Amino acid sequence: MFLKNLLFSCLFFGLCIIALAQMPSEPAPTPFIADPTQAERPETSVGAMPAPDTRFPATPLAPPKVASYATPSSEPSVPRAEPASEREIITRLQIFLDQRSFGPGKIDGRWGEFCAKALQRYQKANGQEPTGQIDEALQGELQHIFPIYTTYTLTADDFTEVGDTPLKPKEQAKVKAMLYRSITEFVAERFHSDENFVAKLNKDRNMNSLKTGDVLRVPNVPPFQVETLREIGSLPLRPDLAKRTVKIDTRYRMLDIWDGDKIVSSYPITPGSKRLPAPIGTWKIVGIATLPWFRWDEAMLNHGVRSENFFNIPPGPKNPVGIAWIGLSKKGIGIHGTNSPDTIGRSGSHGCIRLANWDAARVINQVTQGITVEIY
Repeated sequence: MFLKNLLFSCLFFGLCIIALAQMPSEPAPTPFIADPTQAERPETSVGAMPAPDTRFPATPLAPPKVASYATPSSEPSVPRAEPASEREIITRLQIFLDQRSFGPGKIDGRWGEFCAKALQRYQKANGQEPTGQIDEALQGELQHIFPIYTTYTLTADDFTEVGDTPLKPKEQAKVKAMLYRSITEFVAERFHSDENFVAKLNKDRNMNSLKTGDVLRVPNVPPFQVETLREIGSLPLRPDLAKRTVKIDTRYRMLDIWDGDKIVSSYPITPGSKRLPAPIGTWKIVGIATLPWFRWDEAMLNHGVRSENFFNIPPGPKNPVGIAWIGLSKKGIGIHGTNSPDTIGRSGSHGCIRLANWDAARVINQVTQGITVEIY
């Protein structure tokens, strides 16, 4: 029986390694074009932006441990192994981490920086060596992620979340809500995914002509339900969360939530930019709002001074600060969502801490007004 299990394990890891070796190289990232509505800005200089730490293990699989020999079993050996594609292995891991509030970034079936960093945080939270790689025990847990994909049927209400949302602040101020610009964008954000990945899962469909009743294949994660959010200027205090601390590593580009001496969740971020880095120091959360309005002021963006030439941009997932604003005691600085999840991890915000909307929706339920935020 032992030899049977050993043979199975070796064969499975062999297939995994072969599949990962055939993984196509990551495409060059799309050049970042700053969205003119990303207009947060600290009022004073906050120091230099630390160089990001982008190191992570080249392969997700930890080397298998050498097993000791045992007495052979008399049972016949029938080796079996499941097919293991690189997309399946990584997608399982991304879903596993996402379900446990250790955000791996966009679900896309690709091994990358934030997936490895989220795995390290998860391992640390569970008393394991933070290798950022999948060991044999985790490999077994990942097999319980089933199904990897599920289906989602588009409803008429879903299409009300999509509109002809303009790009310029002057025009944005005239619309009633900052809606998604396509139904594909809506579905991708709902299931914490890359748009191209969703399109690849549904390659038999024309994603530009979807309609009510169409059934799509999506990753099996709890959906981000933007339609359940309401415009609330200040969420009530949560005394049960008062002992928590938010720690933001600007070099590692991760936001960690601690409860005492235990890390309970972690998410990838954009921590300001080279020109306007996040303010290093210890601050407090002074308020939490959902579906916030945003005051876009070019003078504030360029000079740090408010002017009378501004535009009030209405709420919605494409609002410059996304679906949530967590204000800090550092004036003008907050932790918030984004209108472009592709920018998470890139140097693109104006001093604030930016999260993907689906992660921001979780963070606002894991922190409360008055707790400490350490930015380092």
